[in-house]
Amino acid sequence: MSNPLLEMNGLPTFDDILAEHVVPAVDEILALCRKETEHLLQQNELYSWDNLVQPLEELDDRLSRIWSPVSHMNSVVNSDELREAYNACLPKLSEYASEFGQNEVLFKAFKQIRDGEEYERLDTAQKRIIDNALRDFRLAGVDLSADKKQRYKDIQQDLSKYTTKFEENLLDATNGWHTEINDESKLAGLPDSAKALARQKAEEMTLDGWVFNLEFPSYFAVMSYADDRELRKLMYQSYITRASDQGPNAGKWDNSENMEKILQLRHELAQLLGFSSYAERSLATKMAPSADMVLAFLKDLADRSLGMAEEELKELQGFAREQHGIDSLENWDITYYAEKLQQQKYDFSQEDLKPYFPETRVIPGMFEVVKRLYGLEIKPVEGVASWHPDVRFYEIKNEAGELRGQFYLDLYARAKKRGGAWMDECISRMRKADGTLQTPVAYLTCNFSAPIGDEPAQFTHDEVITLFHEFGHGLHHMLTQIDYSGVSGISGVAWDAVELPSQFMENWCWEREAVDLISGHYQTGEKLPEELYNKMYAAKNYQAGMQMVRQLEFSMFDFRMHLEYDPQQGARVQEILDEVRAEVAVVKQPAYNRFQHSFAHIFSGGYAAGYYSYKWAEVLSSDAFAKFEENGIFDRKTGVEFLECVLEQGGSREPMDLFVEFRGRKPEIDALLRHSGIVAA
Repeated sequence: MSNPLLEMNGLPTFDDILAEHVVPAVDEILALCRKETEHLLQQNELYSWDNLVQPLEELDDRLSRIWSPVSHMNSVVNSDELREAYNACLPKLSEYASEFGQNEVLFKAFKQIRDGEEYERLDTAQKRIIDNALRDFRLAGVDLSADKKQRYKDIQQDLSKYTTKFEENLLDATNGWHTEINDESKLAGLPDSAKALARQKAEEMTLDGWVFNLEFPSYFAVMSYADDRELRKLMYQSYITRASDQGPNAGKWDNSENMEKILQLRHELAQLLGFSSYAERSLATKMAPSADMVLAFLKDLADRSLGMAEEELKELQGFAREQHGIDSLENWDITYYAEKLQQQKYDFSQEDLKPYFPETRVIPGMFEVVKRLYGLEIKPVEGVASWHPDVRFYEIKNEAGELRGQFYLDLYARAKKRGGAWMDECISRMRKADGTLQTPVAYLTCNFSAPIGDEPAQFTHDEVITLFHEFGHGLHHMLTQIDYSGVSGISGVAWDAVELPSQFMENWCWEREAVDLISGHYQTGEKLPEELYNKMYAAKNYQAGMQMVRQLEFSMFDFRMHLEYDPQQGARVQEILDEVRAEVAVVKQPAYNRFQHSFAHIFSGGYAAGYYSYKWAEVLSSDAFAKFEENGIFDRKTGVEFLECVLEQGGSREPMDLFVEFRGRKPEIDALLRHSGIVAA
């Protein structure tokens, strides 16, 4: 049987990949990797870049080229068969990674290169790969005794099992609930677009009336606009209890034990490696120098923001009470009345903007922003195989017509697709031993409202910001000029710096010059009117204090949970969350709130003890953008400097050095506070 996963020329043939191809392909490549690694270590000559590191990079790329499309499809077109195949491979991949990381002969070979004359002849990026590898061998337990090495392997196997189960439970819980409404009066307040989406969903399910579910576009529309308080309460309770012991599906896909096991295993892993906690282990590959520094940074932001957040909540409570007769503002009321108050204060609603941000203007407009900043052309490519009919494919070329990168764009929410928005690597840039250069390819995934009928999809401004954010990650991956996959693109970048290019891109969504490029009424083509733009801009920092403390709550909860884990007491997930909320939250949560059970960023994503990275990197991104504010937001010279100093360098150098090279100094927090509307304390 031919296996499309084993055909490595060009892009994955997604329309040919079946669940039955996955396990045989992974088995074959893992066997090849083991055999070739063994062969490389049996050389009788001195180890060098060319006879050891380069071949290992190419082997790693072979494995990544197989696993990337499988992992991606598991996230975006999940099925029972694919899930089973995916889960069958996790222990195999975990075993291989632990074996590789604990291979003492390999470790000594890398040390020999680092300590020999060869190292001095290598370029900066190559040295970085050697240094990172030696660090990572230690973090994989290469120095441990045989029994501890085995325990490390077992922990990694279990972690991959529990984190995957966490993600599956969340997906199933999100897909496992909907409400059908047959009385149109219950839809009062909802915009036509939200009703049309609900009607379309009902038709897909061959139901009458309107169907609302826990996919974010559906949920958020109800929370923002539905006049029916009971409907909002029902949606809120169903959403905030997903995958938990509470709510309408209590216990069915409960992540309680998964969280407990994940935290226990991470702590044990950190201790095996000589760290006092998993938070300390996490910082071994980040910019932040210590746990104390992270907590001090978060506390400083909380101190600056809390008073403002409390005032904002008071204003909202007063508005709901005095103008709408709501004496007790419940959690399912907050988004709804916040929207009403925004309309009163600024005569403005996100819904007013949607007709001006159709996909048909936003996407080409975003590409034009990139062209003006970096001189790059982005064009669609037809006839490329994908995993769903809605997916499109594009290529990026520079002014000389050279191909710089390619990407898939998958914009809309649908069943069997993981929620949220993300960028992931399909293919990494690397120059192979035969001289050929591999073009980097990215997946860009969002969960926006799909087009309704014959009209193009229309985005809220918040969705436009999300799109720019993910495209910033994509540019970081695709525009790299580093030829070694270990540090090209986002590879090897400290996790608390990886959000710099993404948050940086968001700024253009607010600038009039850029808004003119990305807006145009879906029927008339009219640009966003000046009056509406001014209202949108005036409302930019509406409830910024409440938003800031909410992000700080997530960051502190994540970091403290990993820092303070005590085997005698267990994870204390709810207890720590309650303590953090008492310190920084302004909105009181009901006892059944189980937000943590769906906190995929830290329990099944890459942000464990690292959620603070969003705020840490926002200091960098705000200060980087301030240079454009000084020189002009489309100043080509500044754009090229950012391209060359940050985007093209990948993980080849320390992020702080790259930032200083671009900005001429170390980052300062003032720009973040100014952009967030928070006056320095």
